[in-house]
Amino acid sequence: MKLEPLESSNYYHFYNRGNNKENIFIEDENYLYFLKLIKKYLLPIAGVYSYCLLPNHFHLLLKIKEKSDLPVDFKNGKKKLHQAFSNLFNAYTKAFNKKYARTGSLFQKHPKRIKLESEEYLQNLIIYINTNSSHHNIGNYITYKFSSYQALISTKHTSLKRTEIIKLFDDVENFKYVHQIKKVNLKLIHELIVDD
Repeated sequence: MKLEPLESSNYYHFYNRGNNKENIFIEDENYLYFLKLIKKYLLPIAGVYSYCLLPNHFHLLLKIKEKSDLPVDFKNGKKKLHQAFSNLFNAYTKAFNKKYARTGSLFQKHPKRIKLESEEYLQNLIIYINTNSSHHNIGNYITYKFSSYQALISTKHTSLKRTEIIKLFDDVENFKYVHQIKKVNLKLIHELIVDD
């Protein structure tokens, strides 16, 4: 699959899995560290809309900031947008390899990324990502700790773009309802099912 170039003001779905389908998260500490790195490397250049971290793969839904809102080095072209992602995955791999005395690539090639072209795709993808733990029988999406679902229905502080997401579904109750019935248009997001 050809990687889409990253452009300001666009939504992207990033996903990848462990090399040879190996686990990339083994214990809670790994998941939390990955989320910490997302805040460090991605929040300066993008808004996070949804995520799900599962033992051997992850999904991230992001919107790259407007060019005028990017840090200076990204705005003036000194740094490319993909560098933030590279820094995240390299930092995580280095820490994971050190902790578990392993060497080599942790992730399968480069993370896949797809530019979203429609609001319908965006809505379907949000539902798919937030219910992914149930899709893989890893945990009930309502209580699963390492997805964005709980933060999106909560009133507690979050770095996620909660307000924008809930508006896409009218209100929190409808957001919960559409997740409960999981009426996802699988044709729109077929490539995810094949690659998971």
